[in-house]
Order: sequence, then structure tokens, then C-alpha cells
Amino acid sequence: MLILAVDTSTPAVTAGVVRLDDTGPQPLATRVTVDARKHAEVLTPHILECLADAGISADDLSAVVVGTGPGPFTGLRVGMATGAAFGDALGIPVHGVGSLDAIAAAVPGDREVLVVTDARRREVYWARFRGAERIAGPFVSPAADIVVGESTVVAGSALHVDLVDLPVEPVESPSPECLVAVAAQALRSVAEPTALVPQYLRRPDAVATADRAAKTRA
Repeated sequence: MLILAVDTSTPAVTAGVVRLDDTGPQPLATRVTVDARKHAEVLTPHILECLADAGISADDLSAVVVGTGPGPFTGLRVGMATGAAFGDALGIPVHGVGSLDAIAAAVPGDREVLVVTDARRREVYWARFRGAERIAGPFVSPAADIVVGESTVVAGSALHVDLVDLPVEPVESPSPECLVAVAAQALRSVAEPTALVPQYLRRPDAVATADRAAKTRA
């Protein structure tokens, strides 16, 4: 089957077309732009370029896979809304997967992996994995509050992995093939996918600011 995969949970705006067969996910075309301010501007062009590079039309797609975060509100909702819109327009299922799970899936072996990404406000999103299994998280906290546990490597945001005293795996954001790898079992199932639920972990900045202002006035 041919899968469209997108993720906007990090500053990387990612889209790709992936073939999923008995050998696993094979990337056919990928586009990545690292710019936290261009999620809405470049995601749809990236998708169209990937379809052209793969030599297929949107009607050839069997499903869409979307990274559900955790991630900042504005960027994350762009990918989820776009993925949902493509699925609705094409009449194909849309599967959500954890973005930290997709980063961990790119780390080889069955080691315990700590994944961290930028949550802004001097905080990080983080989770721990053993192989394909998430064993803790996702959480949002200051970097000093990360519980490393038995992790032997760390992956994720280049600006934050050095805050943890572990060897670094050079995987900064979810790739299309790893998004599909995490969703592979669901993609092969005949069951309907569950509803897309974004992992915001906290309220949008605008809501928090409004609440603080209301408390100040009170």
C-alpha cells in the first residue's frame, strides 16, 4: 500500500510517500523544511511535491499517517488538520501515531531510548522507550526534571539532547518511514482507525496568557 505521512510536531515540516509491503516501509519521496514558522506555508506544497516525485496521484494513496505530537499547539494542528483533510477528501483512513514514538523507531536495537523535543517555555517533551514499546511518558517538564531511568542513548532536538548526559543518536524529528513503521500494524488491520487526538500536554500559549491576565485583573 502507498501511504502519505506527515508530521509538524517539531520545527521540521515533514511529508513523505511511503510504500508499505512485507519487507516493511520503504520511502519513495520525502520533503523536510526546518522552520517552526512555516508549517502552514510549506506542508501542502511538500505533499504535492512528494506525490509528483513518487510518480503517483493522490487517488493512489491507501491511507494517511499523521504525527500527533506532543508538540506546540500551532504547529501540531497544521499537520493534523492537513492530514485529516486529505483523508476526508480521498475517503481513506487517517492514522495518528506519537511523534516521539516515530523518533524512537529510528534508533536501532532494543536499547532503552530517551527522546526529547522542544516544548518551548524552557521545557521539553520527553518519553522513554525500549525497542518499539513506550515505557514512560510522554511528559512536559523542565529538562532538569527528566527521569533518565535506564536509558542508554538520547535522541531528538539537537538543542536539547546535550542537556542529558547520554550518548546522542542523530535523529532529530520523525521521518515518514518511521511514522509508517509505528502505524504498520494498524495500517494492515481491517479495523477502523481511532479518532485523531493531538497530544498537546498543556494548553495553548494564548489561553495561558489570557488566564494570567484574568487573574491579574481579579
